[in-house]
Amino acid sequence: MNPEKVLITGASGFVGWHLIKRAKERGWQIHAAVRPSSKTDAIKPYVDRFIYLNYEDSFQLEEVIKENAYTLIIHAAAMTRAKTLDELIKVNSDYTINLLRAATTSPALKRFVYISSLAAVGPVSYEGRAITEDNPQRPLTIYGESKKHSEERIFQEFIGQNITILRPTAVFGPKEKDLFILFDTFNKGLDPYIGRKPQKLSFIYVDDLVQAILKAGEDRRQGTFSYNLSDGKVYSRYDMADNYKRVFHKRLFRFHVPYFLVQWVAAIFQFAYKNSKHMPVIYPERLKELTAENWSCDISLAKEEIGYNPNYNLDSAIKVTVDWYKNEGWLK
Repeated sequence: MNPEKVLITGASGFVGWHLIKRAKERGWQIHAAVRPSSKTDAIKPYVDRFIYLNYEDSFQLEEVIKENAYTLIIHAAAMTRAKTLDELIKVNSDYTINLLRAATTSPALKRFVYISSLAAVGPVSYEGRAITEDNPQRPLTIYGESKKHSEERIFQEFIGQNITILRPTAVFGPKEKDLFILFDTFNKGLDPYIGRKPQKLSFIYVDDLVQAILKAGEDRRQGTFSYNLSDGKVYSRYDMADNYKRVFHKRLFRFHVPYFLVQWVAAIFQFAYKNSKHMPVIYPERLKELTAENWSCDISLAKEEIGYNPNYNLDSAIKVTVDWYKNEGWLK
């Protein structure tokens, strides 16, 4: 098989950093789409060319894609937080569709891989079966709604084209900043929870997500496909902390904060930040996502059709991640 010439968007982000290194190890030629303001020192050794895309300029998108004759495009760029659904739809849906319209005019392109999210589907009830690709999409957040919106437009406009949609659950690993807050809390000896209702959770280590992206990119079947991704396990709300304690031999003080109290704090934060360009750590939508009953995820279709096979369990993934945080000075 000839090496891929690949365009990777969101290249300077958390997943992009891991993805570019693994793609380069495969001998692929890497063009990284970044913003002019992006910090690129960490990925520069692996990138053959940096590209600046204007997602609102269809002509520029077509010119870049045709001129470079990409065999594969991996669209990992996304906006995860914003004040309004319109902002998120513009970036996560409109820009995706504009890029796809340009991409599908190129005769060189073999596949377009779109990184969506399990948030586009939303959780199920605690007693419900694990989320499959056939689940009705009922996102809890405007981020999930924007990803659902993009997926619906893909299936409406591009069905039958060589497109793969990947929906990872909560992704963590070196350089990740959201679950890092949890590890930082553990590192301080604290193990807090919102309310006391049981939960079923799922996670995916970033290297396993990258494996799935690369396998999807090498898929030469014809057609449009979508896959849910996790490490294949289902965890209780306490498993992350319990595994952390076991791996690092650390004592944690476990406590539960009443839901109504956190709900009150989230509402106050949302009001306090209403005129700010920044988002608070906790806000009502985020609270719903954090306390959802069941994010368990069935990955059998991805295993069967693209050969996805997770290599990390929670123990091994936590160790690699926390060791990296400590070595880089993120954790003291």
